[in-house]
Amino acid sequence: MKFNRFATYAWGVLLYNILVILWGAYVRATGSGAGCGKHWPSCQGEVIPLAAQTKTLIEFSHRLSSGLALIAIIILLIWAFRAYPKGHTVRLGAKLSIFFIVLEALLGAGLVLFELVAENASWARAVAVALHLANTFLLLGSLTLTAWWASGGKPVQLRRQGWPSWALGFGFIGLLILGSSGAVTALGDTLFPATSLAQGLQEKFSPTAHFLVRLRLFHPMIAIGVGSYLILIAGIFNILYATLYTRRIARLLTVLFLVQLAAGAINVILLAPIWMQLFHLLLSDLIFIVWTLFAVASFAQDAPYAQSLELLKASSSSSTTKEAYGQSGH
Repeated sequence: MKFNRFATYAWGVLLYNILVILWGAYVRATGSGAGCGKHWPSCQGEVIPLAAQTKTLIEFSHRLSSGLALIAIIILLIWAFRAYPKGHTVRLGAKLSIFFIVLEALLGAGLVLFELVAENASWARAVAVALHLANTFLLLGSLTLTAWWASGGKPVQLRRQGWPSWALGFGFIGLLILGSSGAVTALGDTLFPATSLAQGLQEKFSPTAHFLVRLRLFHPMIAIGVGSYLILIAGIFNILYATLYTRRIARLLTVLFLVQLAAGAINVILLAPIWMQLFHLLLSDLIFIVWTLFAVASFAQDAPYAQSLELLKASSSSSTTKEAYGQSGH
């Protein structure tokens, strides 16, 4: 790996966006999403709210940090187009990043303009929150790709991948579902906090409880299923086509998921305090980033699996040529 100025900047933008995401979760957890009222992009009808309450300051600071994230990614895109030639993978990563950051801003604006904030406990808000989290993951994945390729990571070999591409693809889908269910669960914890562990467990199975409360039951099961799947697939792939990077990334992935499961259990026991919700979200972000790195390292053009595909392709081409030569009567 190599770290030029652009690569260092790209990793820095990724780190900054993680912090912005965590601050956004803090806005939701403190019920400050309506701190700027129904106004967007202004706050309480002002560019800078001077006589602001605490919730307004929290929401305004999040909007400010999100705006800086957008500017940082615009700079990333311009720099990528100036520093790398047409068709380079870094350009692709930067273009994906700008797409998802704009979509992120639109989703955030939609939450405010449609009043899907504060005490709103509707299905519409649950769906919007789930989509917001899925897009957040895709933004982090795009920034990760940009930074990885800028650091010397090889382009991926996507053609004729067979079962590994499907296996890793299902892993991404599983993580998006897991993250979305976690976002909805966190929303339920914020709007309907349990006063005791026993009450929280009882409400999950109550047919009269709010749907956000009952949905809490499914997130831990999804987490165990998705985590087991990712660790299994990473282990199988490393047995067949291991590299130094994929081995290290797979170990990190395993550790993160075990810590995540423990954090989830502690979060339930402690009745979802804000600091634990933020730590839980941080681990989720890191797991998606690590899985992205595992996928691109596994499918890199110089990886064993990609090289075996090239050998298979060359062998197939050679066999076809020999058959054609034999049929010509020579």
